[in-house]
Amino acid sequence: MNIVEENIIQLTLPTPYEVGDVHAYLIKGDMLTLIDAGAKTKEARESLFYQLKEVGYRPIDIEQIVLTHHHPDHVGLLGEFPRLKHIVAHKAVDLWLTRDPSFLMQNERFFNTFFIQNGIPEKFNYALSELTNYIEVTGEGSLTAILAEEDTLPGHPEWRVIETKGHAQSHLSFFRESDGLFIGGDHLIKHISPNPIIEAPMEEGRARPRPMLQYRNSLKKCLTLGLTTVLPGHGEIFSEVDEVIAKRLFSQEKRAEKVFQLLKSGPRTPYEICTQLFPKHYEKQINLTMFESIGQLDYLNHMNLIDYSLEDGIINYYAK
Repeated sequence: MNIVEENIIQLTLPTPYEVGDVHAYLIKGDMLTLIDAGAKTKEARESLFYQLKEVGYRPIDIEQIVLTHHHPDHVGLLGEFPRLKHIVAHKAVDLWLTRDPSFLMQNERFFNTFFIQNGIPEKFNYALSELTNYIEVTGEGSLTAILAEEDTLPGHPEWRVIETKGHAQSHLSFFRESDGLFIGGDHLIKHISPNPIIEAPMEEGRARPRPMLQYRNSLKKCLTLGLTTVLPGHGEIFSEVDEVIAKRLFSQEKRAEKVFQLLKSGPRTPYEICTQLFPKHYEKQINLTMFESIGQLDYLNHMNLIDYSLEDGIINYYAK
């Protein structure tokens, strides 16, 4: 637990995921608000209740939960607040919280096709469940209000909503213009770069999102805001905001250049790029390494440096 200031308390909760602990933020104002709700585990629940008690509150006192995005380590404990009046987030979050059956079926179809088109061998089909079944470890509920770019947080008009897609299609951050404070979820983290997670389109038949391009645009947007301090979803609070953003952009461009050089020697499937970009990690982290690899390919394609063709149902990229 970390008291950031009188009306903002950082609560640090354990997760069962490789990313480690996750932060939630208790915000006092016209409503007592919790930003993000940890992972759905007994350990996280006990830790949250203990930290609330330490600052004089109980779960029954929480009136509103605001979600930065829909990932399991941020929405798991939604059902633990008996007098919760409001759950607010990006509109896409509702598809996950309500377990919308048509969307979940569409999501499964999308990733089945995605694995085949990107040349991922059948031996990795077990990893499909990570993309289609993680709904089981998320909280349940339904949004009472939708947040979008330039809205203010209900009960906290000093906080402005900033859409920061990239790590998730539902990702929002919150900006206090008076002093440049920024609650960044997983968008801005000092010690790691968030994965550009590929998701099914919200409406079947539409093109999939390009999260790496979205992430870069969101980073550049943040450079224009005058951010002074970031309260992140993971890791330490930091103030070297522009430096971290510049580092993220440079690192991504450097990795993309490596992919470009690989393609100069001949066409490759996204899976083949992945095995060369992450030779030590792809077998144990096929989804995340594939997402990162495809992110670089999307970037290079956007820069008009590469193109692709579909051969026997499998995508092959080549340098122009």
